[in-house]
This record gives sequence, structure tokens and C-alpha cells, in this order.
Amino acid sequence: MPETILELQDLKTHFPIYKGVLLKREIGKVKAVDGVNLKVEQGEVLGLVGESGCGKSTLARTVMQLVHTTAGNVELEGRNLTHSSPAEMLEIRRDLQMIFQDPYASLNPRSTVFATLAEPLLVHKVCTQKEVHARVGELMETVGLAPRFMQKYPHEFSGGQRQRIAIARALALRPKVVLADEPVSALDVSIQAQILNLLAELVKKMGLSLIFIAHDLSVVKHISDRVAVMYLGKIVELGTAEQVIENPIHPYTKALVSAIPTANPDDERNRKRIMLPGDPPSPINPPAGCAFHPRCPYATDECKATVPALETFAEREVSCLRKADI
Repeated sequence: MPETILELQDLKTHFPIYKGVLLKREIGKVKAVDGVNLKVEQGEVLGLVGESGCGKSTLARTVMQLVHTTAGNVELEGRNLTHSSPAEMLEIRRDLQMIFQDPYASLNPRSTVFATLAEPLLVHKVCTQKEVHARVGELMETVGLAPRFMQKYPHEFSGGQRQRIAIARALALRPKVVLADEPVSALDVSIQAQILNLLAELVKKMGLSLIFIAHDLSVVKHISDRVAVMYLGKIVELGTAEQVIENPIHPYTKALVSAIPTANPDDERNRKRIMLPGDPPSPINPPAGCAFHPRCPYATDECKATVPALETFAEREVSCLRKADI
């Protein structure tokens, strides 16, 4: 059985809202992540999907401890990240890295590719000054870039090439877990395919565990072993990629899957979209009971009063009181 390498236990990230200038007082909280339980196994690719604003990026930043955790725990191979000191986190970052959505924003425009990739190697003493040039060249070749470009700056590369540099930086320390926050959303379709194939190859070659965050289910299906669907800070469905995308159960997942375009023009014309009424509720004041009930076509009075638990159903986990009826 594969070992669990990363575990999230009832993870919550709330951002306080203050009013006043001199006498500030808290008037509410943005519940960006609100009780997430997840396990990631060794060598697994877990896709995390949901519409914009559901808390995907905040979840990733909380796992990385770039955002303060309100409650719950993040454990990496038994090490609790939420209670680790800065010195301990520096050591843990060798095993936990992140690829950000916008490579141009995440790369230092004043640093060459060599400086960007050499910095983590030298900070963590992975290699000596004499060895660093060769190691940077190896990293660039791993992600499909010629080592002769290592003295160039980020603005001299295309979007796809910049994302490859960001991937190389994340892999520099040979981490065990990588979080990819929508790494292909800003790229052209042809470049998206290249980056996805590169990530899939690296996962297989290096034995990485990857959390792949996206809002495009067709992209997630291509690379993921399991898929977790997130809505308003909570996981509402979790299962294998085939189960979740080919046979969704939660009404929200059904709506997401119905939006996936098809290559066949006839199928596309006959495709029936599930249009959800209204807008997602505010994470500042989420509705009582099931957070999805204001937009759900199957909602009952029970849904408005009871918060559904994430329970095993049909060989997956679903958070829906009416899962057996729809």
C-alpha cells in the first residue's frame, strides 16, 4: 500500500476583517479554507479543482505555511508544519516546494536564470560553489531548456520557458511534494500540453507527489490520479479522476463536468450545460447548512439546516445529504 506523505487535518484559514483606523475592531472573517481533510500518497498526483474564489490557492499557500493557519494541522511525513519554527521550516522546505501561477511574477526580474536556480542549492548546501554551475545546467536540461541560456533574465524568455524555469527552481532541492498552483492557466494551449507532459514525466521519473491546482477539469483529468472538488473552502467530492469526471455525484461537480468542451462538433452542439443560478455565496457570511444549497436544484429544507459531512459513497467521498437520490 502507498504511504501517506502529506496529510491535512481539519485545516482552516480565516482572514479577519477590521473596521476603524485608530481603534480597529474585528467585524468578521473571510473563511477561505474551512475544514479541509486530505491525504496525499507517495508518488500520487492529486488534482484540486473548483471555480475562482473557492480557496484553492489559499489552501496551497497554507500548506506551504506562507499563510498563517487558523486551525488544524499540516503534516509532512509525520512532521507538523503548523507548529514548526522558522529554522525547522527552512529544513522542511527541502521536501516541500511550490510552482506559482504566474512565472513572471514569481521570478526575480533582476536575477539571471543561473542566480535563480543556484540560490536554493547554495542556501541549503546541496552542492559547493564549484559544483553549482554543472548542477544548474542539469536542472535546465531536465525541464527542456538549453544550459547556454542560464545567464539570461526572465524577460528574455517566453511564458512557457519562464514556467519551465519556475519548475526547475521547485525541483532544485529534489523535493518529495510539489504544489502546482494553476501552472498552465496563463499559457497557450500548445504550451499547456508541453508543461503538462513535462510534469507527468517528472512525477514518474522522480517519484514526486504532486498537488495540481486548476479550474479546468479537462486539464486535471489528463494528469491526475485522484481529484478533489472544492467549493467555498470545503471539499465536496473526492475520488479517482475517472470516477469524479466520468460519473460525478455531487451537483456542483456535475455542473463543472458539464462545462468541459468536447472535440466533436456534433457532441458539442448536443451537450447540455448545467447552469447554476446565482453567484457563489460570500466566504465572509456563508449560508447555514450546506453551502451549496442556494444554487442546488436538489436542495431541501434539510439541506438548509444541516451541514453535510464528507462521507464514503459509491467508492468515493461525497459531501451531500441527497447523494443517494440524484
